[in-house]
Amino acid sequence: MPITRLNHAVLYVRDAERSARFYTDALGFRVRSRMTMGGGSAFFLVAPGSHNDHDLGLFSIGAQAAPSRAGAETVGMYHLAWQVDTLDELDRLRTVLTEAGALVGASDHGVSKSLYAKDPDGLEFEVMWAVPAHLVDDAVLEASTHIAPLDIAREKERYGAATTG
Repeated sequence: MPITRLNHAVLYVRDAERSARFYTDALGFRVRSRMTMGGGSAFFLVAPGSHNDHDLGLFSIGAQAAPSRAGAETVGMYHLAWQVDTLDELDRLRTVLTEAGALVGASDHGVSKSLYAKDPDGLEFEVMWAVPAHLVDDAVLEASTHIAPLDIAREKERYGAATTG
């Protein structure tokens, strides 16, 4: 049987409790469980609307941990992408992430509209809305060959603020 989707991600962080607060406050995750492991803590979080046991695991490795050098000096993961249903929700999260000091970018990829942010450990993540398949035309496909600045107000006018992606 083929792989059907990503079920969950696990991140090593300096302080899992701090990171859990960030993901619950900023993105609306809820803590499903917590455990102590080898002197540190681990949190398992569920995304809003998810039916998974957990979508994100956070494992504490301590304040002494160096920042990730993935992409700069080492191989490693660049980011995780969390999808939202509407441009209204993407816009709301832009405000939340900006107020949290976490937003680092916003891009129009043609077929998707994306915000980029960093968690308390500097690990980057994406929050994105996908253009519904029935609205993907030649212009959207052409736009997906390059990255442009994101104008959420313009995209709401084009697709509708509450259109499900």
